[in-house]
Amino acid sequence: MEYNKAIYNHIEHLWKASELSKRRFSINHNIEESTLRDILKKKNYQISLPTIYKICESRNITPSEFFIEVEKFSKIKARK
Repeated sequence: MEYNKAIYNHIEHLWKASELSKRRFSINHNIEESTLRDILKKKNYQISLPTIYKICESRNITPSEFFIEVEKFSKIKARK
């Protein structure tokens, strides 16, 4: 599994499911809008652990729960 790609796909799914603008999603998740744009481009961007922690904090989940979600989402997406 390409973990960066799986993480980016999951974050993209969270953004689309939220039905928020990129700006509002970024504000709600305590990340820069430019960071979200870079994640959505999925090109050679290395998401930082602090960014993942910010997303987790805003969603009231632990990093381990986040990674479990990523893994589950990537398996569901692979089946489609």
